[in-house]
Amino acid sequence: MKPRSRIILALAALTAVSGAPTSAATQAECNREYAARKAAGQTGGERQADLVKACLAAAKLQPDASARAEAPAAGSAPAADADTNLAKQTENPIADLISVPFDNYSTFNYGPNGQSRGTQNVLEIQPVIPVHLTPDWNLITRTVIPVVWTPDLSPVPTVPVGIAPTDFSAFLTPTKEINGFTVGAGPIVQIPTITSSDLGSNVWGGGPTAVVVWTGDKIVAGALANTIWSFGGTKGPGGNSYNTSLFEPFFNYNFGQGWFAYTNPNIVADWQTRGTKWTVPLGGGVGRVVHLGKLPIKLEAGLFYNVVQPTYGGRWVLNTDLTLIF
Repeated sequence: MKPRSRIILALAALTAVSGAPTSAATQAECNREYAARKAAGQTGGERQADLVKACLAAAKLQPDASARAEAPAAGSAPAADADTNLAKQTENPIADLISVPFDNYSTFNYGPNGQSRGTQNVLEIQPVIPVHLTPDWNLITRTVIPVVWTPDLSPVPTVPVGIAPTDFSAFLTPTKEINGFTVGAGPIVQIPTITSSDLGSNVWGGGPTAVVVWTGDKIVAGALANTIWSFGGTKGPGGNSYNTSLFEPFFNYNFGQGWFAYTNPNIVADWQTRGTKWTVPLGGGVGRVVHLGKLPIKLEAGLFYNVVQPTYGGRWVLNTDLTLIF
């Protein structure tokens, strides 16, 4: 190999190791390398200008060091921000995102008039599927399938486990936010999927539902509401007609790296029940988006206290949630 070729390759190797861009700093480095080669008698008779030019040309073939520094590595802050963005989307009930939450409510000391008979557990399976109607409008569908475990309330008839009525909601919502706000509205239908008359009515029902959401840098907040009337049925003790309302304010604060704190009390009114008609919880919890292989999963846990409760109910409720995100 000729001396000049060896020098050019050596200078190119130096540039590749340093990853320096073609800049004043790179030119200074090339000049220093030429001086060191000249002192060692290894210039091969080539002029400084030629060798420095060859060094700078080799430097242009190398990736810019500052660009490499800005490229996100696995587990870096940009990747963590992606988890936070996913968390914010799952906190929005009308986000354009396919997800399947498994939302569990464990009510302790459940029983009539505060007489504890055990723990009632309600697991709500809630697949959320968006339908893209036009470039400007989406239809966000949410189905809530409750699986109920109930303690023995003898002499009141109960079944150990079964499925309660299913609620299906469809929110018509614009695809674009306005100053951070998104709204959605549509129908909610109650489907009589009960496996026992102890778990709800065998009559279809429906009504309106609506939601408003504000999304900021770290905050996702808003409220969801609906009212359902039965389509017929009989009133009075043992009847199967119903009229219920739900109001769910929610507030989420995102800390970064997928971590967040939340409160989303389900305030419920059962307008046809005897005695106390309201359930009013207060509380909150924390959660994080993690990954199972390539599948993002949201995990959260919170504790709520019913400041107002119906005749059959408990004071403390543990809420846990696992959401699959697609």
